[in-house]
Amino acid sequence: MKDKKMNSQFVPDLHQTTTEQFELQRRQMVEYQIRDREIKDERVLAAMSQVPRHQFVDSCCRDLAYSDRPLTIGHHQTISQPYIVAYMTQAAEIDSNDKVLEIGTGCGYQAAILGEIAKQVYSIEIIPQLAERANRTLNQLGYENIEVKTGDGYQGWTEHAPYDAIIVTAAPENIPHALIEQLAIKGKMVIPVGTWHQDIVVLTKTEETIIKKKTIPVRFVPMTRKS
Repeated sequence: MKDKKMNSQFVPDLHQTTTEQFELQRRQMVEYQIRDREIKDERVLAAMSQVPRHQFVDSCCRDLAYSDRPLTIGHHQTISQPYIVAYMTQAAEIDSNDKVLEIGTGCGYQAAILGEIAKQVYSIEIIPQLAERANRTLNQLGYENIEVKTGDGYQGWTEHAPYDAIIVTAAPENIPHALIEQLAIKGKMVIPVGTWHQDIVVLTKTEETIIKKKTIPVRFVPMTRKS
């Protein structure tokens, strides 16, 4: 009995080893894929360091969860590469008291990053299965400041408008007017725009006008709407 007890102490904890590996990969992701590429906002870096990206991807893709690439999440949708998530979050200039709208919940990863920084996040997903899955994952991870619903992102979420920031994670051909209407004065919208050729546009709303700044080229799935 004594020998068996001693031997059991040396059985590796595979779950713990996997968790440690993911934490190491996440730290490396932040240092080499994000911080080294001009992401300087410490709130964004902290959020990217905190959120377990591997929890938002299918089990078959978890070994690639922290690689610098998008991954499929089913239904012809993807989770964006970590750098793009960080870039868009930084561009939105979100504060801890802000209310944020996300269009295109997907698996919920971008919403979780926003939830680490903002006071409240509202996220819309047009595909019911993805909305349900994201809700389940976010609840399991303990996010109480994120609300997800199934709906048409082109229409925004008027009930909680205006928003201090809006992040769109699918590409429309043109910026939806309803989203501009729901953006607060001095708020920012970060959105990929275009069909085959897309660029991230950072839109700032002032009392007098709308300022649009085209930034980096990207490739997002098309933004769809209810027929």
